[in-house]
Amino acid sequence: MIVVTGAAGFIGSCLIAELYKRGYKDLVAVDDFSVESKKPNFTKHKDLPKIDREIFAEWLQENANQVQSVLHIGARTNTAEFDKEILDKLNLNYSKKLWQICLENGIPFLYASSAATYGIGSEGFSDSTSPLELQPLNPYGVSKNEFDKWVLEQKEQPFFWAGFKFFNVFGPNEYHKGRMASVVMHAFNQIQANGKVNLFRSHHPDFEDGKQLRDFIYVKDVVDVILYMMENRPASGIYNLGTGVARSFLDLTKAVFNALDLKDNIEFIDTPIDIRDKYQYYTCADMQKLRNVGYRTEFTSLEEAVQEYVQQYLVSHAYYI
Repeated sequence: MIVVTGAAGFIGSCLIAELYKRGYKDLVAVDDFSVESKKPNFTKHKDLPKIDREIFAEWLQENANQVQSVLHIGARTNTAEFDKEILDKLNLNYSKKLWQICLENGIPFLYASSAATYGIGSEGFSDSTSPLELQPLNPYGVSKNEFDKWVLEQKEQPFFWAGFKFFNVFGPNEYHKGRMASVVMHAFNQIQANGKVNLFRSHHPDFEDGKQLRDFIYVKDVVDVILYMMENRPASGIYNLGTGVARSFLDLTKAVFNALDLKDNIEFIDTPIDIRDKYQYYTCADMQKLRNVGYRTEFTSLEEAVQEYVQQYLVSHAYYI
């Protein structure tokens, strides 16, 4: 069987959906399934075995001989979380426990890291850079980087493992994320409410308003990479998971208007003072490491991905299930 943690969340629920579409039937979902806002992400799969995350480690130890892979996507993903105790519990120590069980029982372990580990990006965005050199900007990024560091320090490792530094992921099943949802969803909601989109003005001399750059990646591409690595088990390691192409917020917003067949209506507002000094003006994943282990599929273009997401999901509030 294949186990997916964070299965009620954004990327985890999309993984479950795609596994079913590809013919995988022996699946187990792990999460806190009491969160009401996440329930639409998994209601279609009524017969899917569900394990509460609080008892999952014990369950995994008892059922390890039946598990083929653990896809550990679950985490505390709120970048505004400042409670170190919660982050240590959910993003660091919990992951260490699962890693150890997988090591002892010969189970491949694939887990979610984050591009937040790169901080402002002063050391670049190469997945070959040592986590020791990185300076994340918030406690969430620190917690992810601490686990990456711990993993690379281990002399004994599962026979296959992979960590994925997710960049700016967007797509269906993120409705529950509130202010942590993607810029695509926020832009869509602003257009529906006010007919316009507010973007942060640039406070950097090298960037025009709206020309701040991010590596935006469609969740279906993220899922495809994770399943490629699960099925092929090439070289173990930590991998970037973006597209390798930086696009502007202006490009993204115009794509949302275009998907709705509307004329652009964009206004610029000052970046709040409290985040201005930590604001990233550029992120772009170096994807050569993933390409070197055989992943050849082209990533969906920003325009194609936004059009599908808006027209097939956001307009009707549909789910990828």
